Amino acid sequence: MQRRQGRVSAGLLLLLYQISQVGLQNIPSVTLGVLALNIFLFLNPVRPLPEVCISVNEGFYRKNWQRLLLSPVHHADDWHLYYNMVSMLWKGIMLEKKLKSIWFAYIIAVFSVLIGVVYMVLEFMLVKILNDPSYEMNCAVGFSGVLFALKVLNNHYNPGRVSSVLGLQIPSKYACWVELVAIHLISPGTSFAGHLAGILVGLMYTMGPLKKIMKACAGGISSFTDPARPRDYYSEYYGYPGYQYRTPRNYYDYTGGLTEEEQLERAVLNSLNERGIRRTNIGC
Repeated sequence: MQRRQGRVSAGLLLLLYQISQVGLQNIPSVTLGVLALNIFLFLNPVRPLPEVCISVNEGFYRKNWQRLLLSPVHHADDWHLYYNMVSMLWKGIMLEKKLKSIWFAYIIAVFSVLIGVVYMVLEFMLVKILNDPSYEMNCAVGFSGVLFALKVLNNHYNPGRVSSVLGLQIPSKYACWVELVAIHLISPGTSFAGHLAGILVGLMYTMGPLKKIMKACAGGISSFTDPARPRDYYSEYYGYPGYQYRTPRNYYDYTGGLTEEEQLERAVLNSLNERGIRRTNIGC
Protein backbone atom coordinates (compact mmCIF):
# COMPACT_ATOMS: atom_id res chain seq x y z
CA MET A 1 0.00 0.00 0.00
CA GLN A 2 1.28 3.42 -0.87
CA ARG A 3 1.20 5.98 1.88
CA ARG A 4 -0.25 9.34 0.98
CA GLN A 5 2.76 11.40 0.05
CA GLY A 6 3.02 14.91 1.45
CA ARG A 7 0.05 14.46 3.77
CA VAL A 8 -0.02 14.08 7.50
CA SER A 9 -1.61 10.84 8.71
CA ALA A 10 -4.33 12.44 10.78
CA GLY A 11 -5.59 9.10 12.05
CA LEU A 12 -2.15 8.12 13.29
CA LEU A 13 -1.62 11.48 15.01
CA LEU A 14 -5.00 11.20 16.69
CA LEU A 15 -4.22 7.65 17.81
CA LEU A 16 -0.95 8.79 19.38
CA TYR A 17 -2.83 11.63 21.07
CA GLN A 18 -5.41 9.22 22.49
CA ILE A 19 -2.66 6.96 23.80
CA SER A 20 -0.92 9.93 25.43
CA GLN A 21 -4.18 11.00 27.06
CA VAL A 22 -4.70 7.56 28.57
CA GLY A 23 -1.06 7.52 29.67
CA LEU A 24 1.46 4.81 28.90
CA GLN A 25 1.59 3.91 32.58
CA ASN A 26 -2.14 3.10 32.48
CA ILE A 27 -1.92 0.74 29.50
CA PRO A 28 -1.13 -2.91 30.31
CA SER A 29 2.08 -4.23 28.76
CA VAL A 30 0.62 -6.66 26.20
CA THR A 31 -1.96 -4.15 25.03
CA LEU A 32 0.76 -1.53 24.64
CA GLY A 33 2.87 -4.02 22.71
CA VAL A 34 0.02 -4.79 20.31
CA LEU A 35 -0.53 -1.07 19.73
CA ALA A 36 3.18 -0.51 19.12
CA LEU A 37 3.44 -3.45 16.70
CA ASN A 38 0.48 -2.31 14.61
CA ILE A 39 1.71 1.28 14.49
CA PHE A 40 5.22 0.16 13.55
CA LEU A 41 3.96 -2.06 10.73
CA PHE A 42 1.69 0.69 9.49
CA LEU A 43 4.72 2.95 9.16
CA ASN A 44 7.01 0.14 7.98
CA PRO A 45 4.87 -2.54 6.30
CA VAL A 46 6.59 -5.86 5.72
CA ARG A 47 5.13 -5.98 2.20
CA PRO A 48 2.45 -4.17 0.18
CA LEU A 49 -1.14 -5.03 1.13
CA PRO A 50 -1.73 -7.42 -1.80
CA GLU A 51 1.17 -9.50 -0.47
CA VAL A 52 0.04 -9.71 3.17
CA CYS A 53 -3.75 -10.02 2.94
CA ILE A 54 -5.28 -13.44 3.58
CA SER A 55 -7.55 -15.30 1.15
CA VAL A 56 -8.44 -18.85 0.18
CA ASN A 57 -6.38 -18.51 -2.98
CA GLU A 58 -3.26 -17.16 -1.25
CA GLY A 59 -3.48 -18.98 2.06
CA PHE A 60 -4.83 -22.39 1.08
CA TYR A 61 -4.03 -22.99 -2.57
CA ARG A 62 -0.69 -21.18 -2.71
CA LYS A 63 0.30 -22.19 0.85
CA ASN A 64 1.31 -18.66 1.82
CA TRP A 65 0.71 -19.43 5.48
CA GLN A 66 2.80 -16.47 6.66
CA ARG A 67 -0.17 -14.31 5.69
CA LEU A 68 -2.00 -15.69 8.72
CA LEU A 69 0.56 -13.81 10.82
CA LEU A 70 0.87 -10.71 8.65
CA SER A 71 -2.72 -9.90 7.67
CA PRO A 72 -4.07 -9.02 11.17
CA VAL A 73 -1.33 -6.48 11.87
CA HIS A 74 -1.48 -4.56 8.58
CA HIS A 75 -4.05 -1.87 7.90
CA ALA A 76 -5.35 -0.21 4.77
CA ASP A 77 -5.02 3.40 5.92
CA ASP A 78 -4.49 5.57 8.97
CA TRP A 79 -8.18 5.66 9.92
CA HIS A 80 -8.47 1.91 9.63
CA LEU A 81 -5.53 1.71 12.04
CA TYR A 82 -6.92 4.40 14.33
CA TYR A 83 -10.33 2.90 14.99
CA ASN A 84 -9.03 -0.64 15.34
CA MET A 85 -6.34 0.42 17.78
CA VAL A 86 -8.66 2.63 19.84
CA SER A 87 -10.92 -0.40 20.13
CA MET A 88 -7.92 -2.53 21.08
CA LEU A 89 -6.86 0.04 23.67
CA TRP A 90 -10.22 -0.13 25.43
CA LYS A 91 -10.62 -3.90 25.19
CA GLY A 92 -7.02 -4.46 26.27
CA ILE A 93 -7.39 -2.29 29.36
CA MET A 94 -10.55 -4.19 30.30
CA LEU A 95 -9.47 -7.73 29.51
CA GLU A 96 -5.74 -7.82 30.21
CA LYS A 97 -6.24 -6.79 33.82
CA LYS A 98 -8.82 -9.53 34.21
CA LEU A 99 -7.04 -12.31 32.32
CA LYS A 100 -3.46 -11.33 33.26
CA SER A 101 -0.85 -10.36 30.72
CA ILE A 102 0.67 -13.73 29.76
CA TRP A 103 -2.68 -15.39 29.16
CA PHE A 104 -3.95 -12.33 27.30
CA ALA A 105 -0.89 -12.40 25.04
CA TYR A 106 -1.53 -16.10 24.44
CA ILE A 107 -5.13 -15.33 23.48
CA ILE A 108 -4.10 -12.58 21.06
CA ALA A 109 -1.55 -14.85 19.36
CA VAL A 110 -3.93 -17.80 19.00
CA PHE A 111 -6.89 -15.69 17.93
CA SER A 112 -4.87 -13.80 15.31
CA VAL A 113 -3.94 -17.02 13.50
CA LEU A 114 -7.14 -18.98 14.10
CA ILE A 115 -9.39 -16.20 12.83
CA GLY A 116 -7.52 -16.26 9.52
CA VAL A 117 -8.09 -20.00 9.28
CA VAL A 118 -11.80 -19.70 10.08
CA TYR A 119 -12.06 -16.83 7.59
CA MET A 120 -10.70 -19.04 4.81
CA VAL A 121 -13.10 -21.84 5.78
CA LEU A 122 -16.06 -19.44 5.61
CA GLU A 123 -14.99 -18.08 2.22
CA PHE A 124 -14.45 -21.62 0.91
CA MET A 125 -17.97 -22.55 2.08
CA LEU A 126 -19.36 -19.55 0.18
CA VAL A 127 -17.56 -20.72 -2.95
CA LYS A 128 -19.24 -24.13 -2.69
CA ILE A 129 -22.69 -22.94 -1.56
CA LEU A 130 -23.02 -20.07 -4.03
CA ASN A 131 -20.92 -21.70 -6.76
CA ASP A 132 -19.00 -18.44 -7.03
CA PRO A 133 -15.21 -18.83 -7.26
CA SER A 134 -14.69 -15.09 -6.73
CA TYR A 135 -14.88 -15.67 -2.96
CA GLU A 136 -11.57 -17.50 -3.19
CA MET A 137 -9.98 -14.22 -4.18
CA ASN A 138 -11.43 -12.06 -1.41
CA CYS A 139 -8.39 -10.88 0.50
CA ALA A 140 -8.67 -9.30 3.95
CA VAL A 141 -6.42 -7.31 6.28
CA GLY A 142 -6.83 -5.68 9.65
CA PHE A 143 -7.24 -6.42 13.34
CA SER A 144 -11.00 -6.13 13.63
CA GLY A 145 -11.59 -9.88 13.45
CA VAL A 146 -9.55 -10.21 16.64
CA LEU A 147 -11.48 -7.29 18.12
CA PHE A 148 -14.81 -9.02 17.46
CA ALA A 149 -13.46 -12.10 19.24
CA LEU A 150 -12.30 -9.99 22.19
CA LYS A 151 -15.72 -8.36 22.33
CA VAL A 152 -17.26 -11.82 22.76
CA LEU A 153 -14.82 -12.47 25.62
CA ASN A 154 -15.58 -9.13 27.24
CA ASN A 155 -19.30 -9.82 27.11
CA HIS A 156 -18.66 -13.26 28.58
CA TYR A 157 -16.64 -11.97 31.52
CA ASN A 158 -18.98 -9.02 32.09
CA PRO A 159 -22.45 -10.55 31.60
CA GLY A 160 -25.83 -8.91 31.97
CA ARG A 161 -24.88 -5.59 30.42
CA VAL A 162 -26.59 -3.63 27.67
CA SER A 163 -24.98 -2.16 24.55
CA SER A 164 -26.24 0.64 22.33
CA VAL A 165 -26.10 -0.33 18.65
CA LEU A 166 -27.30 2.35 16.22
CA GLY A 167 -29.31 3.84 19.05
CA LEU A 168 -30.94 0.53 20.00
CA GLN A 169 -30.45 -0.97 23.44
CA ILE A 170 -29.24 -4.53 22.86
CA PRO A 171 -28.28 -7.14 25.48
CA SER A 172 -24.50 -7.45 25.25
CA LYS A 173 -24.59 -11.15 24.39
CA TYR A 174 -26.39 -10.27 21.14
CA ALA A 175 -24.54 -7.03 20.39
CA CYS A 176 -21.80 -8.69 18.30
CA TRP A 177 -24.35 -10.22 15.96
CA VAL A 178 -26.28 -6.97 15.56
CA GLU A 179 -23.05 -5.06 14.87
CA LEU A 180 -21.96 -7.70 12.37
CA VAL A 181 -25.12 -7.26 10.30
CA ALA A 182 -25.31 -3.48 10.76
CA ILE A 183 -21.74 -2.86 9.58
CA HIS A 184 -22.22 -5.06 6.54
CA LEU A 185 -25.45 -3.29 5.59
CA ILE A 186 -23.89 0.14 6.03
CA SER A 187 -20.73 -0.77 4.11
CA PRO A 188 -21.02 -3.99 2.07
CA GLY A 189 -17.35 -3.77 1.04
CA THR A 190 -16.15 -4.73 4.51
CA SER A 191 -15.16 -8.27 5.38
CA PHE A 192 -18.34 -9.87 6.68
CA ALA A 193 -16.60 -13.24 6.80
CA GLY A 194 -13.63 -11.76 8.69
CA HIS A 195 -15.85 -10.25 11.37
CA LEU A 196 -17.96 -13.42 11.57
CA ALA A 197 -14.77 -15.46 11.95
CA GLY A 198 -13.86 -13.31 14.95
CA ILE A 199 -17.22 -13.91 16.61
CA LEU A 200 -17.02 -17.65 15.98
CA VAL A 201 -13.52 -17.89 17.44
CA GLY A 202 -14.67 -15.93 20.47
CA LEU A 203 -17.55 -18.37 20.94
CA MET A 204 -15.18 -21.31 20.47
CA TYR A 205 -13.26 -19.94 23.44
CA THR A 206 -16.19 -19.06 25.72
CA MET A 207 -18.59 -21.88 24.83
CA GLY A 208 -16.49 -24.43 22.96
CA PRO A 209 -13.31 -26.44 23.49
CA LEU A 210 -10.78 -23.77 22.52
CA LYS A 211 -9.96 -22.61 26.06
CA LYS A 212 -9.37 -26.18 27.24
CA ILE A 213 -7.18 -26.89 24.22
CA MET A 214 -5.16 -23.73 24.88
CA LYS A 215 -4.68 -24.71 28.53
CA ALA A 216 -3.60 -28.19 27.50
CA CYS A 217 -1.11 -26.77 24.99
CA ALA A 218 0.23 -24.43 27.66
CA GLY A 219 1.36 -27.53 29.51
CA GLY A 220 0.14 -26.46 32.91
CA ILE A 221 2.56 -23.54 33.19
CA SER A 222 1.53 -21.68 36.31
CA SER A 223 1.82 -18.30 34.61
CA PHE A 224 -0.97 -19.22 32.22
CA THR A 225 -3.94 -18.49 34.41
CA ASP A 226 -7.49 -17.79 33.37
CA PRO A 227 -9.92 -16.39 35.96
CA ALA A 228 -13.30 -17.91 36.55
CA ARG A 229 -16.31 -16.15 35.14
CA PRO A 230 -17.55 -13.47 37.57
CA ARG A 231 -20.74 -14.04 39.51
CA ASP A 232 -22.08 -10.51 39.45
CA TYR A 233 -24.86 -10.05 36.94
CA TYR A 234 -26.11 -6.54 36.40
CA SER A 235 -27.27 -4.39 33.53
CA GLU A 236 -25.53 -1.22 32.57
CA TYR A 237 -25.11 0.68 29.33
CA TYR A 238 -21.60 0.50 28.00
CA GLY A 239 -19.55 1.45 24.98
CA TYR A 240 -16.28 3.34 24.77
CA PRO A 241 -17.63 6.47 26.43
CA GLY A 242 -20.41 4.97 28.52
CA TYR A 243 -18.79 1.90 30.04
CA GLN A 244 -18.93 2.51 33.76
CA TYR A 245 -15.81 0.62 34.69
CA ARG A 246 -14.55 2.13 37.90
CA THR A 247 -11.07 3.27 37.08
CA PRO A 248 -9.39 6.49 38.15
CA ARG A 249 -9.73 7.84 34.59
CA ASN A 250 -12.74 8.39 32.37
CA TYR A 251 -12.35 6.70 29.00
CA TYR A 252 -14.96 9.05 27.56
CA ASP A 253 -12.29 11.72 27.33
CA TYR A 254 -10.27 9.63 24.90
CA THR A 255 -12.86 8.64 22.31
CA GLY A 256 -14.15 11.94 20.97
CA GLY A 257 -17.61 11.27 22.40
CA LEU A 258 -18.22 8.32 20.06
CA THR A 259 -19.69 5.05 21.22
CA GLU A 260 -17.92 1.85 20.26
CA GLU A 261 -20.49 1.17 17.57
CA GLU A 262 -20.16 4.68 16.14
CA GLN A 263 -16.40 4.28 16.03
CA LEU A 264 -16.76 0.99 14.17
CA GLU A 265 -19.11 2.61 11.67
CA ARG A 266 -16.73 5.52 11.17
CA ALA A 267 -13.80 3.13 10.74
CA VAL A 268 -15.68 1.19 8.09
CA LEU A 269 -16.60 4.28 6.10
CA ASN A 270 -13.13 5.81 6.28
CA SER A 271 -11.42 2.57 5.40
CA LEU A 272 -13.43 2.25 2.22
CA ASN A 273 -11.59 5.29 0.88
CA GLU A 274 -8.52 3.14 0.39
CA ARG A 275 -7.59 3.01 -3.29
CA GLY A 276 -4.28 1.16 -3.14
CA ILE A 277 -5.71 -2.37 -3.43
CA ARG A 278 -8.65 -3.96 -5.21
CA ARG A 279 -10.77 -6.89 -4.05
CA THR A 280 -9.28 -6.55 -0.63
CA ASN A 281 -11.71 -6.53 2.27
CA ILE A 282 -11.11 -4.20 5.17
CA GLY A 283 -11.41 -5.46 8.68
CA CYS A 284 -10.55 -9.09 8.95
